[in-house]
Amino acid sequence: MVGSFRHFRKTAFAPSRRALALVSATAVIIGPSAAPALAATPETETGDHHAHAAPLRAPIDRQKAEKLGPLPAKKGTIPVERSTTAARSSAALAAAANDRVALRVLVVAVDEDDWGVATWRSVLGRVGAQYDVLYSKTQPLTAADLVQADGTGKYNAVLLTNNSLLYNDGSGYVSGLDATEWNALWAYERDYGVRQVSLYTAYGTFPEDYCLRAGSEGGVGTTPISTALTTTGAGVFDYLKNTANVPVSQSYVYRSTLASGCTADAVLTSGSDVLGVRSTSADGRERMALTFTSNQYLPQADLLTYGLFRWATRGLFLGEQRHYLNADVDDWFNNTDHLYADGHLETSPGYRLTWSDAVSTYNQQNSFKSANALANTFKLNIAYNGEGADQYALPSCLLPILLQDALTNYSRCRASSFTWVNHTFSHPKMNSTDYATSRAEIQNNLTRAAALGLSVDPTVLKTGEYSGLGVYHPDPNNDIDPPTDYGLAASNPNLLQAAKDLGVKYLHGNMSFASHQPSCFNCGIRHPLQPAVMVVPDWPTNIAYHTTTPAEETLFYNSYYGPSGKFPYWPVNQTYTQVIDHESDVAMQHVMSGSVYTHTFHQGNLRNYGSNRSLVFDWLNGVMAKYNTWYKVPLLTPNWGSLAQYVDQRTTHFAGLSGVSAVYDRVAGTVTFTATGSDAAVFATNVNAAGATAYGTDKVARLTLTAGVPVTVPASVRP
Repeated sequence: MVGSFRHFRKTAFAPSRRALALVSATAVIIGPSAAPALAATPETETGDHHAHAAPLRAPIDRQKAEKLGPLPAKKGTIPVERSTTAARSSAALAAAANDRVALRVLVVAVDEDDWGVATWRSVLGRVGAQYDVLYSKTQPLTAADLVQADGTGKYNAVLLTNNSLLYNDGSGYVSGLDATEWNALWAYERDYGVRQVSLYTAYGTFPEDYCLRAGSEGGVGTTPISTALTTTGAGVFDYLKNTANVPVSQSYVYRSTLASGCTADAVLTSGSDVLGVRSTSADGRERMALTFTSNQYLPQADLLTYGLFRWATRGLFLGEQRHYLNADVDDWFNNTDHLYADGHLETSPGYRLTWSDAVSTYNQQNSFKSANALANTFKLNIAYNGEGADQYALPSCLLPILLQDALTNYSRCRASSFTWVNHTFSHPKMNSTDYATSRAEIQNNLTRAAALGLSVDPTVLKTGEYSGLGVYHPDPNNDIDPPTDYGLAASNPNLLQAAKDLGVKYLHGNMSFASHQPSCFNCGIRHPLQPAVMVVPDWPTNIAYHTTTPAEETLFYNSYYGPSGKFPYWPVNQTYTQVIDHESDVAMQHVMSGSVYTHTFHQGNLRNYGSNRSLVFDWLNGVMAKYNTWYKVPLLTPNWGSLAQYVDQRTTHFAGLSGVSAVYDRVAGTVTFTATGSDAAVFATNVNAAGATAYGTDKVARLTLTAGVPVTVPASVRP
């Protein structure tokens, strides 16, 4: 993610990907961003109190995906053993009759280097699901690995990294599962009604026939091929528009046809070629497969893997996925450095929003909501500094009041139109402020908001420059060199104590810094020095803090990322249209992943640069244009208090997930949840628990569990 760090440094250091190779890992967690690590570089900035540094790093979030080649070919078919009764215990037979399976997924791969493991882990980690990984090259698979002692099935879905699991053992290609193991897996899927998905599948019949027949094959580069959902595919991926064109790029593709007389339906096509299929085996097992690689960094994976997982589980699983769009605008009532299109930088007085800018912001927000039915609840989050407001200004929507601050007049008039966030009273760096100063900065800003009629959630605090949270330069007067991430343990204890004493529960962090990156997706971090306070990180953006017009933003962007820039990335200078396209691509990765974290801008970015347009809404419209192309489920915009509470709940979900058992009883149509070790609270999808909320065609519930006390609720399964 590219962006800037508040005031002294909004450097966007990419969140590092946690490479986890856990086998049989409950709720294996990926890094919080699903973004690759990119090197951070130094930057410069002025030392002015209201200065903001520009971002520093490559402007593309996605890692270049390796174009994997074709799968090894092997002729023949592994015969299906129809009679497995003798190999199964009476307990297993009883459980099969009652159709009891745990809400847990089995990922089957070749070995730790199998690229499909990371792709499956990415979606499972985002959802917050329970799953195990079996490395078939070295780990045996027996019926006992699939069925609990009481006969309950251990898994309600099987996800293969590819259909054959072939590797070269030195004498030729062999499958990680031998014939006995394949039959143990197939018998389990058949007897327990468990679906199977293959992430990457070649035409042919080994080890079994998916009804795919040879067409053509080959690599696809960075220019994507067009695809279309079939009627069957539109039902499977019903969070996507029926007309969605899923771009397949940087992939090896088997362009297939369907065998005649086979029980199969295409789910994804490219022209007359089949790229995805749903089929039923001769012994009644349901399977789905894609015929191209889907590295977890690629849009095709973002768009499809969740739907594959949801189909495999019949929509019934621990965890949830929804989509969010939030934008913070920092420093309202304050001044910001101003980079002019001719390249000179004005630090005093810099730029401050005018009456007309504020009117335009309100109108742009209304137009944005009206034009985008999927984002019709959107509200900007305004992080304000009350020192810059006129405490005596009256509310007025029609005209500024003589001798009063026009921005305050209009802000008071439109107070309910935005979500206001405490950004401290005077915006000091709070790395070493004493208790009295820290408390005053928090309290005085709330007091000023109350006087102005601005409704502010006192549980949320965004410090100036994200200061006080362990990231700073050891020389407090050095605003040129990059700050050092000393970790949250180096936070200002006075700030933390003052925040806690004033009822603050959530402090904004920055995904640029490793110490602010949670260990699970959409989670926060309980502060190690003050556990009553949780750090909830933001996404920085590459819309520079000191730019107010397209010409200024383009000048900045190319001065950093153009061929002659400080950190050259693009072979030619980019136009403003291209800049917005790149930045909205980065944002779309976050949106598609289901990230709830907000994206950060600055007050000057809301300048009405002409025709009621601003950099912020150009970015928002760019994001929405892409979202509207693919999705039909809404974008949620919780206010900051609700956002932080959700992050808190996600953190609790992951903390308790390993100790939760969830078993689906198909006959009864219920799921029984049990916290085995200690109390827990988890999300679950498509269980009809109290408080469940609809999202698209699914329901999301949160269950609070007391250790040792089973909770049984009705369930809804998808076709």
